[in-house]
Amino acid sequence: MTDEPPLRRRAAQSRAGDEPHRLPTPAPEPETVGPDPTPGGPVPLTAPRDGTPTPVSTTEELAEVVARFAAGTGPVALDAERASGYRYSQRAYLVQLRRAGAGTALVDPLPLDDLSTLDAAIADVEWVLHAASQDLPCLAEVGLRPRRLFDTELAARLAGFERVGLAALTEQLLGFTLEKHHSAADWSTRPLPESWLTYAALDVEMLTDLRDALATELDRQGKREWAEEEFAALVLWGTRPPKVRAEPWRRTSGIHRVRGARAQARVRAMWYARDAIAARRDSAPGRVLPDASIIAAAELDPRDERTLLTLPGFGGRSVRRLARTWLEALDSARLLPDDELPVAPTIEGPPPPHRWAERDPVAAARLARCREVVTRIAAEHQLPPENLIAPDSVRRLAWVPPDEITPETITGVLRGYGARNWQLGLLVTELAAALPEPAPTR
Repeated sequence: MTDEPPLRRRAAQSRAGDEPHRLPTPAPEPETVGPDPTPGGPVPLTAPRDGTPTPVSTTEELAEVVARFAAGTGPVALDAERASGYRYSQRAYLVQLRRAGAGTALVDPLPLDDLSTLDAAIADVEWVLHAASQDLPCLAEVGLRPRRLFDTELAARLAGFERVGLAALTEQLLGFTLEKHHSAADWSTRPLPESWLTYAALDVEMLTDLRDALATELDRQGKREWAEEEFAALVLWGTRPPKVRAEPWRRTSGIHRVRGARAQARVRAMWYARDAIAARRDSAPGRVLPDASIIAAAELDPRDERTLLTLPGFGGRSVRRLARTWLEALDSARLLPDDELPVAPTIEGPPPPHRWAERDPVAAARLARCREVVTRIAAEHQLPPENLIAPDSVRRLAWVPPDEITPETITGVLRGYGARNWQLGLLVTELAAALPEPAPTR
């Protein structure tokens, strides 16, 4: 953290048409960061100031929300709820918005074609999200794409906060506590319970206030331009189509225990069989068959239903009904010719760091020096090292440095990996000094 305490509560005046919750009486700021100084502690935030809105589900209701938000003032706070762990897709099942002068709206995107009319109404204003990278893909899927944004989680990281969750920041900066007990709920449920809707509305209730507090802190630390570069990169990232992962079956949890190409073929066959069922049902793959069960079957290679059903995870009724599917997948792997078995993937870029000392001790020492530079400069500026520069960029630079090591050549390399101007300004001179092998001492 900084040598001065971060801002703890909103100082901005309330906006027209957006009467704030009444904050606890502030106590004098402490000299160092510590427990919340508010007498009696933070105040639980249990209900939206305007009440919990009914979800918008018709084009007529959406048109009314569009008109309200077009007439509002200031930034727009947004959030989205998915059904991760329950559904196959990562689509948004609820979109929450709040703007001064417009209040809060909850939008059910399921019965609506898209939300492009809402997008057009707020296209020219700043959008405020928390952990934007989690929500931008599902928002884009329903037609919502920010042109400018402020990410409160990323802002908090840049400002040096150790706890950057929405609830933690709202408590520390604004003096209110948020309950997060519905964060892992199945948001595809219809109708949505009233308590869930209240929870969803509260997620955007204080988001703009939190943005203002963090912006003040970034200004105080001289980091506003850094944040703006990061936010612009997020906006650009959100416009790109999602990358299709090659061989996604290799991410099966526990696959490191599976030895041999034939056994890996069994993992692959069962993974794709499960994926097809999950996509057809719109169910999370792990709810169809756990990863641990795929690994167990790949290791044992059962040839009949009786043996299969003795394995962990195969005893449930719904899994037993699919026993023939799992056995056919295993059969297909068993019958594959050798030239169709999985081969070790080609690794782009450097090997895992733990192998560097064995593969190339000079590069390993180079990486250690570069990491020391990153760690030290990050600490000097109260930043997490991974926000100062992507660890993969440092590894790639250390594994294959430019032929001529200068600040200019390093700038070109790191810019090619996506580094921003503020990161380059802090790092390239010292990395240029760290990359060459030190001269031997006498």
